[in-house]
Amino acid sequence: MDFGTKKEAYVDRNIVMELVRVTEAGAMAASKFIGTGDKIGADQAATDAIRRALNCLDISGEIVIGEGERDEAPMLYIGEEVGMGGIELDIAVDPLEGTDITANGGENAIAVLAAGSKGSFLNAPDVYMDKLAIGAGYDFSKFDLDMPTAEIIYELARQKGVEPSCIVACILNRPRHAEKIKEVRSTGARIKLIGDGDVAGALATAMPESGIDILLGSGGSPEGVLAAAALRCVGGNIMGRLLFRNDDEKARAAKWGITDLNKVYRTHDLAGGEVMFAATGVTSGTLLQGVTEISGGRTSHSLVMRSKTGTIRKIETIHRDDTSEQVEVSRPSAA
Repeated sequence: MDFGTKKEAYVDRNIVMELVRVTEAGAMAASKFIGTGDKIGADQAATDAIRRALNCLDISGEIVIGEGERDEAPMLYIGEEVGMGGIELDIAVDPLEGTDITANGGENAIAVLAAGSKGSFLNAPDVYMDKLAIGAGYDFSKFDLDMPTAEIIYELARQKGVEPSCIVACILNRPRHAEKIKEVRSTGARIKLIGDGDVAGALATAMPESGIDILLGSGGSPEGVLAAAALRCVGGNIMGRLLFRNDDEKARAAKWGITDLNKVYRTHDLAGGEVMFAATGVTSGTLLQGVTEISGGRTSHSLVMRSKTGTIRKIETIHRDDTSEQVEVSRPSAA
């Protein structure tokens, strides 16, 4: 995607702003389900809204990171073509990162999307990935996934010029992370445990106002690709290694062309080329404020970023009930 002319640069900027309208649509639809306990309904509403919004864009898009393969429609599936025709883009999307969060009224649920030129994103199978992410300004070569967790914290504190007790690590609250949590706390560092949403957690490491210094632990590999796209835009870094629980998962990786099962993927391996990233808050958290009811409508808060320019735009949008396109949400009837 080489935007060498003024016209092409205009198209590039215009697409970036259109992408945030896509994540707004997903967030607005999902927000109807906050606190309802219906995570399936929330995810379906966000997916339907994002698909409709993508299909209104002047792009020839292909979903390369989505919610399943072709036989798993109606979710946004890998290989699905979206848009009305135009510039060719690969699309990585999570219509609702934090389905449980949304259903339970928790923090940090977002609608998130990244786009790039063809071949920009790793075709990551939907398996676990061990991850380490930090913000800009660090010597990332000093970190390794095989380092003891305590050593990672000490190295980060050394580079930041603070005591380990000033470091805050973001970790998914899962039983598999019990030992890692113990090791982090052994250094005196603090932890922000999250129920879901490690794309937001990874991006937060590059946002000083978040108070989060590092993301550690395993989560979904598609989320690792989305996190890499976000960090490309703000100068942060991530590394990840796929984790396989059985031969079936290894076979799925082989299907997507992954032959080195132990490879450590760095930021540009996960999201290369020129990428664009957009996210809209569904529920409020460290990264974004969620959809909020106001008199006569709702407000949404979004981030939109480009790796080419390094620009970060924070957008607050008022969606008035009498002018905004209404998103139809169907709730499944109780059994």
